[in-house]
Amino acid sequence: MPANICWFEIPADKPERAKEFYGKLFGWKINPFPNMPDYQHIDTGGADASPDGGLMKRMHPGHTITNYVMVKSVTAHMAKVKKLGGDVCRPKTAVPGMGYFAICQDTEKNTFAIWEVNPKAK
Repeated sequence: MPANICWFEIPADKPERAKEFYGKLFGWKINPFPNMPDYQHIDTGGADASPDGGLMKRMHPGHTITNYVMVKSVTAHMAKVKKLGGDVCRPKTAVPGMGYFAICQDTEKNTFAIWEVNPKAK
């Protein structure tokens, strides 16, 4: 399975301001995610293979855009991140009914996430 970017998240100090900015800049449709009032879905309007994303409140001053890379196993890739000298900042976390993710840092302290599709995630 190729490791492609499948999702991205944009943190914002003022999500409504960011929603207006990206909506006007790129024509993205940004609406609340079902059952998640503080998280908004970004529909980029591209082909099905184009990644969509999320808009959220910034959690800390260093919180930057995070790209999610599709992997077969979050657990296996967390081990690989550590073996290669990176860090796992947030371990395997379930998104019920969708899959699992982990937030990592590379050897240069860049943050990225890994994503595993699994409809049985709880």
